Amino acid sequence: MAEIRFMGHDTPARAFRARVHEWSDRPALRHKLRGLWQTLSWSDYYARARAFGLALRELGVQRGEVIAVLAENRPEWLIADMGAQCMGIVGNGVYPTASAEQIRHILRDSGCRVLVVENQEQLEKTLSVREDCPALARILVIEREGLRKLDDPQVEFFDRFVQRGDDIATTHAQDFEDEIDAGKADDLAFLVYTSGTTGAPKGAMISNRNAVFQMTKAPEYLDARPGDKSLSFLPLCHIAERMSSVFNPLALGLIVHFPENAGTVANDMREVAPHVVFAPPRFWEKMHSLVELFVRDAVGPARWVYRRALERGRARVEARLNGGPVPGVGPMDRLLNRLAFHNVLCFLGMQNCRSALTGAAPVPPDLIRWFLSVGIELREAFGMTETSGFGTATPRGAIRLGWAGLPARGTELRIGADNEIQIRGPNVFAGYWNNPEKTAETVTPDGWLHTGDCGEISPEGYLAIRDRIKDIIITAGGKNITPTQIESQLKFSPYVTDAVVIGEGKRFVTALVMIDLEHVARYAQDQAIPYTDFASLTRAPAIVALIRAEIEAVNPRLARVEQIKDFRIIDQLLTAEDEELTPTMKLKRKVIAQKYATLIDGMYSA
Repeated sequence: MAEIRFMGHDTPARAFRARVHEWSDRPALRHKLRGLWQTLSWSDYYARARAFGLALRELGVQRGEVIAVLAENRPEWLIADMGAQCMGIVGNGVYPTASAEQIRHILRDSGCRVLVVENQEQLEKTLSVREDCPALARILVIEREGLRKLDDPQVEFFDRFVQRGDDIATTHAQDFEDEIDAGKADDLAFLVYTSGTTGAPKGAMISNRNAVFQMTKAPEYLDARPGDKSLSFLPLCHIAERMSSVFNPLALGLIVHFPENAGTVANDMREVAPHVVFAPPRFWEKMHSLVELFVRDAVGPARWVYRRALERGRARVEARLNGGPVPGVGPMDRLLNRLAFHNVLCFLGMQNCRSALTGAAPVPPDLIRWFLSVGIELREAFGMTETSGFGTATPRGAIRLGWAGLPARGTELRIGADNEIQIRGPNVFAGYWNNPEKTAETVTPDGWLHTGDCGEISPEGYLAIRDRIKDIIITAGGKNITPTQIESQLKFSPYVTDAVVIGEGKRFVTALVMIDLEHVARYAQDQAIPYTDFASLTRAPAIVALIRAEIEAVNPRLARVEQIKDFRIIDQLLTAEDEELTPTMKLKRKVIAQKYATLIDGMYSA
């Protein structure tokens, strides 16, 4: 296999060390704590990673063994992850929303030796299953609140563990350097457990080679320079955020900012004003909805300026998307854009953003159009855990609606049986942990990855994702329907959080809809619609009529066989803890179909 190097190095650990020498005193990580930003320089980051790694060795954790982190995004997550990788120990992440049973499965399956947990809540979940996890030697707790009287020989605080590593480093710092030097390109860097939409989560093995390849690709699709800012708010257990917060900063010199908690992300976006933002379509849809609601409540002149600016810019956006000559911007347009869109970008915290990317689900075309109108080039990308993140991305200035861009240089794409997208290259993962049978099903002997997605490749090499092969619906009339494309159009509505299109073996297509509580409740308040709880809100005739109107607005854009003939609103407010949702907040189709079978049957009983 061809040698892959970044800055002359073939492992992330050696690249990390080189960057620390280059950027020693520059800020690397910032964490908001009690309203104030705390900063770690690159040398601070390295020293703490070294302390953590050396303390792992003292505990007896060996090269190739696994440690894991069960916490929200914060510097300790990266310190543990990079400290382990530098020692040749395999890092792993567990979703903070994971149940005790899910934690048990991942700890047992990976043979996890050390688990870092954030707080008392995560500790209690872990303690409830530790007897079933014989490899687990130590649990490290980051936050002390509620644990002042902790007395358990298997549990200690994270800061004490790091301090012990610091003490070791006073005499054995060279041991850490030696372990970095001992790493090989084919060694495992970390595991990413799949979200379990099709059974028990599987541990995808990401090698040093995979990670280094992605570092070399970062400049291809990101416009960033040292000192630029990013905000780490997607789960670090997910491959996209792992690359965004751990490896892209090594490649590009980004300063990673961690929110105080999940509830402060919107405010932190405004305060940080990041230069690089990657998020799934739902994040961008929420941004659009926030602006629309904000404008609706604004004074009359402000509403007029905003609507007028959008209207006057529509021709320029369409010309840009169609590749034709873009009409000039006159003095009136410049004035309207400044009055309307500058405030919009500041409200969203996007005024500095040069690289805005989205993926993980189809993107409503009107969402791309809106962001272009306000001055943000929102570009689609495609990747998955098994491609170690980036697989394709839209080049700057070359958006094509419905297409997810061009493949990373050095990789190959092809369309196989059932129109399946297949990928080959250095970004293809090293297989599934302790699961050679599933690995053999997923990667061919000559290196082609079966993505499970169906799509097409344009003559110019652009990739379009149509749907998961297993999700394609065949109606009673024999028509093939890709439900994800329909659902993405529905989710552009500010009142719809998610939707599942139904129609397998049926005469027509229907949908189950999950409403957005914030926006629908606000609508109910404005319209004086009475309700007592979430379930009663979903049953209110005016709310049902609201969602019907949103669906009827989408139907004309769909082929006749794709149009939604009926729908039902799910009357439960779902969270990641519910079995209907994956940790990444995607509805599980099979679970939904089983749990709401009666509701579905009611749409076809007439």
